[in-house]
Amino acid sequence: MPVQVVDCKCSGCGAGVAPSMTVCEYCGKPVVITSFNSIVDRAAPEVNKLLRALEKDPDTAGDLSALADFTKGSCYLKLKLYDKAIEKFESAIEQNLDNPEAYFYAAVCQLKGRKACLTPLPNLKKALEYIEAANSIEPRGVFYLLAAYIKLDFFAKKYLRIDPDWRQEMDQALAANLSTADADTLFGILGVPCPIELKDWA
Repeated sequence: MPVQVVDCKCSGCGAGVAPSMTVCEYCGKPVVITSFNSIVDRAAPEVNKLLRALEKDPDTAGDLSALADFTKGSCYLKLKLYDKAIEKFESAIEQNLDNPEAYFYAAVCQLKGRKACLTPLPNLKKALEYIEAANSIEPRGVFYLLAAYIKLDFFAKKYLRIDPDWRQEMDQALAANLSTADADTLFGILGVPCPIELKDWA
């Protein structure tokens, strides 16, 4: 997923702010993040500081409320607090049904830092539902790659049939311009190695 140039907003005034900021220099309200990429390289103390700033200022409404929940979900995901992250991403989805990244990261959280083959089937089914929703809004190579990984590492390994299968998902990923950077980012967030079959396919 390419890094956005301006990917953070103030939860109070909506002004664009730098990703490194936790508080808006214009109005003093907490910053909200619109892309997980802007938080992925932050250290845990900095992420905790951002969470504390958001919790102190819960008075956000409309789109900014959805962004605040997305930001909190991103922080919890970075801290590997998957259940809390899922709760916030689902809240962001309820408030804004058109944000594909909220569905995608909710799907990522369903694996809870485990390989797909070690994840309970209900979690994987929920993850695939989220991925399908994300792709219905904006098809992206990395979304299809996550579906391919789940279907390869769980369904194919257990000789379970699923349609489309992991090969078809990889074809879709490549058709949607999957990049090596996207794959590296995804498996970095998942915390698992990319299976050789997916590397060879790409």
